[in-house]
Amino acid sequence: MEERKGFGTNFGFLMAAIGSAVGLGNIWGFPNKMGASGGFTFLIIYLVLAALCGFVVMVGELALGRKTGKGAVGAYQVLSKRFKWLGWLGILSAFLILGFYCALGGYCIKYVVLNVGNLFGAGFGNNGLASGDVFGNLLTNQLESVIYGLIFVLITLLIVMGGIGGGIEKFCSIGMPCLFFMLVIVIVRACTLPGAADGLKYMFVPGWAVEHGVIAKAPSFINVLSTAGGQMFFSLSLGMGAMVTYGSYLDKKQNLEKNALIIVVCDTIIALMAGLAVMPARFALDPEGPIGGPKLLFITMQNVFNTMGTVGYVFGIIFYLLVVLAAISSSISLLEVVVAHFCDKARQKGKGDKRKVYAVIAGLASGLLCVLVCLDGLGANGISPFNILGIQPDANGNLPGWSDCWLDFLDCVSEGIMMPLGALLMCLCIGWELGPKAVDDECCLEGNAFKSKTFFNICVKFITPLLMLFILAGQLDGFFGLGWFS
Repeated sequence: MEERKGFGTNFGFLMAAIGSAVGLGNIWGFPNKMGASGGFTFLIIYLVLAALCGFVVMVGELALGRKTGKGAVGAYQVLSKRFKWLGWLGILSAFLILGFYCALGGYCIKYVVLNVGNLFGAGFGNNGLASGDVFGNLLTNQLESVIYGLIFVLITLLIVMGGIGGGIEKFCSIGMPCLFFMLVIVIVRACTLPGAADGLKYMFVPGWAVEHGVIAKAPSFINVLSTAGGQMFFSLSLGMGAMVTYGSYLDKKQNLEKNALIIVVCDTIIALMAGLAVMPARFALDPEGPIGGPKLLFITMQNVFNTMGTVGYVFGIIFYLLVVLAAISSSISLLEVVVAHFCDKARQKGKGDKRKVYAVIAGLASGLLCVLVCLDGLGANGISPFNILGIQPDANGNLPGWSDCWLDFLDCVSEGIMMPLGALLMCLCIGWELGPKAVDDECCLEGNAFKSKTFFNICVKFITPLLMLFILAGQLDGFFGLGWFS
């Protein structure tokens, strides 16, 4: 059987794992959800969930992957009888996310090109149009959207085809430090703008967003809990097989507990940094602009750069390159979840690695989903889920929020339901079928100490599953409009 190659260094693994965690959700999702869900109160709940759920699930997934040396599907098939199908849930989650991620990544590439055009006064810049019109034209120009989306798919595909050491590790070892320094540059500029203080208040002062009319009313505690939980799972790449897959490439000498802690802490720090880069600039230079979602990234932030003159376009190039790096570091982990499974199966049958073949097949499949999202144009082109699926409004004439566009639908299904469900079932698998000792032993290999063993064992059996149930219930309530916690 051909040898299964892993990460060359622990630094390379950490950069890849942190890169998987750091993505678009950090840049537009975290700061907006934090402000709209109570500011500092949301942050405290997020940090508690990161400790009681994020860290615990991270350790569990890394341990399962390294223990078996297999991807998401193979790991559960080897270890569990009751949950041997669970890895397929992770693969499906990763595939659905990859579809809209590539479309958004394509938009980000477009905006790098746009700001280069603005800097040199070329016709492919704003060309005198307002930022809202530029983005609206992109959404309705289906051919252009598809081309940029497929360029992003191709970049992701080429990196994954290069393998773990030659592709993913090499890219992330260079890309993630670059992303950090680019973030610092943008933060310094954003936080020194006149009026930037309101952006900091929005993120950190409890209740500020309600008192100043930015949002209509304060959400309930369960809504905040489910929002923070959904953001945590999406941000940390948990419950979708990515950390099981990356763990399967990790050397037995490496300290799983320390690595899991570093990933969780770094992701949280970068999420806060993303907020410091985006929100102060939004409140200072475009106070009426959107505060979350793609429009924050492609209308509000572009308005910010336009108001700064020529230097603003330089910052625009840096900022959107930063977002492209963050998106690629996540998309390669999503594609690797799918590719790793089929490569493992080919190796077991003595057919060799076949990485390039399976990467191309998976890339083509995700490209098709990306094309659907691009053609939809965030619901601008009449092929959104409620158009295609025939969803009817309720008695008040309202449609579910996820039905507005295919991006929201795929996001709600994957982040809102499948990821927390997958993480919940993983905890039940470790806590009640395999027993926590399976993870304890893996964490203590090569003389490593598992200092949080007691904490992990209690959480994985009792605390984390209970919290996961509340998070999942809140997500289901929001998805189906059940009104459980309103």
